[in-house]
Amino acid sequence: MVPLESSKLFLNLPLREMADLSQVVRELEFSAGSVIFREGDSGDGMYIIKDGQVEIASTLGPGEPCQLSRFGPGEHFGEMAVLDEAPRSATAIASGPTVVYFIERDVLCKLLECMPGLAVRLLREISRRLRNFNQQYVREVLESERLALVGRFASSIVHDLKSPLNVISLSSEMAAMATSTPRARAISTERIRRQVERITNMVNELLEFARGSQTSFILARVSYADFVNQFLEETRHEAQPKGISIELENPPPNVSVRINPPRLARVLHNFVNNASDAMPAGGCIYLHFQVDGNRLLTEVRDCGGGIAPEIAGRLFQAFATHGKDNGTGLGLSICKKIITDHCGCVFGRNAPQGGAIFGFTLPLEAGE
Repeated sequence: MVPLESSKLFLNLPLREMADLSQVVRELEFSAGSVIFREGDSGDGMYIIKDGQVEIASTLGPGEPCQLSRFGPGEHFGEMAVLDEAPRSATAIASGPTVVYFIERDVLCKLLECMPGLAVRLLREISRRLRNFNQQYVREVLESERLALVGRFASSIVHDLKSPLNVISLSSEMAAMATSTPRARAISTERIRRQVERITNMVNELLEFARGSQTSFILARVSYADFVNQFLEETRHEAQPKGISIELENPPPNVSVRINPPRLARVLHNFVNNASDAMPAGGCIYLHFQVDGNRLLTEVRDCGGGIAPEIAGRLFQAFATHGKDNGTGLGLSICKKIITDHCGCVFGRNAPQGGAIFGFTLPLEAGE
């Protein structure tokens, strides 16, 4: 049980002001579960808890009210509706047998005019509560976003794994048939291999995205021309069965750059694979390079339909995808992370002659 003069708001208030306050305060008693005021009621006054506990709850949507806060002896509530002359924004309920001090609206307003110290204390207490509420709100928003992201991960995994698993199931059944020929078994085996590789790439993308900024790697100084030529040797072999050719618009510059070859190769692989997907009937992918002052530019251009307007503004956002039958929607987001870790910039745009251009820049040290 807390006397009025020991409450947070009136602690150490001058004796004369405390005497004036005691003359206008009323004590009210509420049994457990009693509603002190309801959401939408007029703000008739402010309450200070003498004994017991009070829950503040608000109906945020259909269903049960959501508890916003809980106050104990010495704490006050209900002042906001008095100060802003608006209806109650929440409901106050006595958690158990509760006794409160009650100050009517008109009386409180006069007290605040006559007692500057009381007004300052009330303002500070309101500011403290708003800060606490903001911190709680931020924590809840972050938790909600985290759960939503987990849900999108799960949805992406379930949706994207269905197709390759179906292909693996059908191919394994065909390979196991007694009437299956050696050639049919070889075709089924190759299909299974490709789908396993596809699943592996999807899982790697999800894992790499989940690691986020925690992923670290070492940059090594290498010849960019050697790096690109090795990449082309591997990629051209993979692209030929799809009817895709990869051509150089100009030779890769023989400059020394600090990169992590496997991860930068992942960026180029992603750009080339996306370009291949944009040309299902086959076509040509062009690579262009340029040294511009202290930066090295690399561009990958296809002859497909270009970047759809629906996704143009969020190309490198996680889970952003459009017009693709498979994939996690994380590829370009991961590319952006890799290039950022190389202190470079990544971009995507439609080419004037048709198709899309995806590229990145890497920094060059002076004299290179």
